[in-house]
Amino acid sequence: MELPNTQRYGVPLYGASWVPSHAIRSTNSADPKSDDSDADKPVDNPSEFLVLAGGGGEGRSGIPNAVLLSEFDFAANSLSPEPVFRVGTANELPYRMAVHPRGDGLICSFPNSCRWFDWEMTNDNENGKLGLVSSDKVSTKLEDVGQQLALTFSEDGSLLAAGGEDGKIRVFKWPSLEVLFIEEKAYTSVKDLHFSIDGKYLVSIGSGGPCKVWDVTSSKAIASLAKENDEIFRFCRFSQSSERDQVLYTLAMRGKGGSIISWNTKSWKRITSKHIVRDAVTAFNVSVDGKLLAIGTNEGDLLVINLSKMQVQMNVKKAHLGLVTALTFSHDSRALGSASMDSSVRVTLVQDKSTNGFNYWIIIFILLAIAMYYLMSQGLIPGYVTKSD
Repeated sequence: MELPNTQRYGVPLYGASWVPSHAIRSTNSADPKSDDSDADKPVDNPSEFLVLAGGGGEGRSGIPNAVLLSEFDFAANSLSPEPVFRVGTANELPYRMAVHPRGDGLICSFPNSCRWFDWEMTNDNENGKLGLVSSDKVSTKLEDVGQQLALTFSEDGSLLAAGGEDGKIRVFKWPSLEVLFIEEKAYTSVKDLHFSIDGKYLVSIGSGGPCKVWDVTSSKAIASLAKENDEIFRFCRFSQSSERDQVLYTLAMRGKGGSIISWNTKSWKRITSKHIVRDAVTAFNVSVDGKLLAIGTNEGDLLVINLSKMQVQMNVKKAHLGLVTALTFSHDSRALGSASMDSSVRVTLVQDKSTNGFNYWIIIFILLAIAMYYLMSQGLIPGYVTKSD
């Protein structure tokens, strides 16, 4: 029996992201009964939305391909039993996606091209408000480019980067799609991309080459991150460690499992390396507030790491039955969305280990007190004499 925070939507899932609150407010403001002056005010809504992508591919498996919307109720800690909106994509499998951080819409990669989807006000779904509609906004610049394995926007939404199965890295201005640069032979195949918080740098990981840092303005690789021993870099994310400093995190696999490596973003030297998990890591992400990092494994486990201590804060065994394909933190960093090849999506509320630790100390204190009382009552502690009848 599935928990309320886990649902199966009938298609293997490869992409997952939270819908920005800007998008929800914009569709609300499209209601003729709403007041435009309230569009920018905070919305006290216990529900948020996840956008998901996946399917059965081009074969005749009978499994459809689709981009889905799911609603999560924070108060009830539950996902909608069925998607609240669905856009079918015929025989094309939607694979990787990137949601625009300012709520404009989302871009999704398909076997030969990328497609843009706008948020739409609709009355055709269960929530009666939020939907998706396909657009031709990116078709001319990202058409017939082959499968893109990595898509990412800069934090302010002014840049878009795409990394292809063919090893090319493309960086565009958004929304004009003016080409900033195209690196024709960055890798044999690009695996992961991420912009620095200030948008000055782009980090890339791929097969057939090292982890590289690109200066967006000069379009040049300015750093090549050195591997140690048998490390294989799989994922990369920039994060804010303080108001002034950024840190780069990479996930490296070795014979003994996965390690998190932090890098100085001025010298590009290694700061720390911490072995975290024995299983193969299949998904990786950092929270918006820069305090947490999430890992998904091929065994379906989820781990949330406290970055200040570089310690596991949560470890959810068998959160999914299949390997984890995508991880996404909510915008307030209080929940982790995860998707899997087993067609399941889950939202895990992030628990504070310090609170749990406090509870554990209380339990330990009580157990010690009981043990002490027992030993004293049996006269097993020198200096204590039991009372006789």
